[in-house]
Amino acid sequence: LMTGTEFEHFIALLFSKMGYETEVTKATGDQGIDVIASKNGKKIGIQAKCYSNSVGNSAIQEVVAGKNYYRLDKAVVITNNYFTESALQLAKSNEIIFKK
Repeated sequence: LMTGTEFEHFIALLFSKMGYETEVTKATGDQGIDVIASKNGKKIGIQAKCYSNSVGNSAIQEVVAGKNYYRLDKAVVITNNYFTESALQLAKSNEIIFKK
């Protein structure tokens, strides 16, 4: 299986293949954004979570903060697992896109 860093680079590669310019942020102090994907003047911040358990509220809170910090147009949390019901509600109320 992948480490967290490998998963971030994998997500960046997937977005690159969809025509985005991508940048993987630094490993520590990334302000909740692991990958920034840009296309057609729009910037998307991606939080990549490679977890063995469900993804909770903290991932959503981090990406909300990162969206504002990097002045992004959209924010996404992508995981290999599931989101808790609470995280789903928080994501919806903050217009955060979530994908498994």
